[in-house]
Amino acid sequence: MKRLTTRLLFLVSFAALLYIPIAVFTTGFGPFLGAASGFAALAGGPAAGAVTCTASTVTGSVGVVLPGTFVNTGCTVGTVNTNATAAYADFLNAYDALQFNTTCDETLTGTLAGVTLTPGVYCFPAAATLTGTLTLDGPADGVWIFKIGTGGTGALTGTNFSVIMPGAAVGACPNVYWWVAQAATMTTSTFVGTILAGADIRVTGGTFIGEALAGAAGTTSAPSGAVTLTNSTVRACAPAGGLVVVHVRTKCNQGVGNGPEGCDPGNSNNHNLSNDERGGTPGNPGRKK
Repeated sequence: MKRLTTRLLFLVSFAALLYIPIAVFTTGFGPFLGAASGFAALAGGPAAGAVTCTASTVTGSVGVVLPGTFVNTGCTVGTVNTNATAAYADFLNAYDALQFNTTCDETLTGTLAGVTLTPGVYCFPAAATLTGTLTLDGPADGVWIFKIGTGGTGALTGTNFSVIMPGAAVGACPNVYWWVAQAATMTTSTFVGTILAGADIRVTGGTFIGEALAGAAGTTSAPSGAVTLTNSTVRACAPAGGLVVVHVRTKCNQGVGNGPEGCDPGNSNNHNLSNDERGGTPGNPGRKK
């Protein structure tokens, strides 16, 4: 009897371990930009104008890689680095890290107009043509990573496209990254996030809060890419300290009273809060208004 009691206690204890709530988020890191942090615009070529700025206001550094040049026509610019080779090298490393070491949480389609997204990694297999308003809603340390052209080719195009960040995430503009296989074009848009583009970046009108890093198809010995800013306002928004924590959505705990989960277990509207997301308590399941 004593041996049976001991065995039963062991089984109960082991069963209790099986019911430990699954962690909702795992930790990871956004890309380490290194010396590329703080560059409102950075590109490697062509020699006639790696970065071309016309009638714009730029807060943050502008960087080019020799023999690239900076062409300024009526722009207000912070500082200019005409030999930003180290920054360009760190940009290439960050671009590769996003391409090869960052897996997708969800595949997106459409213009993203009216869509709300929590922190995570979102992918477009091909090009992305965006309009309307995209809302990024999450904690201040949340990270949003968008990958455009994961199938090998694809450009990012935004026209009258706005990115807004309510709540705690409003001050987290460094924590939004747009990896683009090819070129990126923003026209009369209110854009938030750092673009890491394989080819050129063009910003016409509107505002751009983040970094425009172009030319990842090049190398430090053969730099490429151009950034063109026209009638726009650009403000660099570099991460503090480089590495930042990213909330990666894994499995949902469908119980109640465990706090915000940032994921959807499948029985509620896509991209909306589910089960205990709004503070439900044990014994009172369902959404709490």
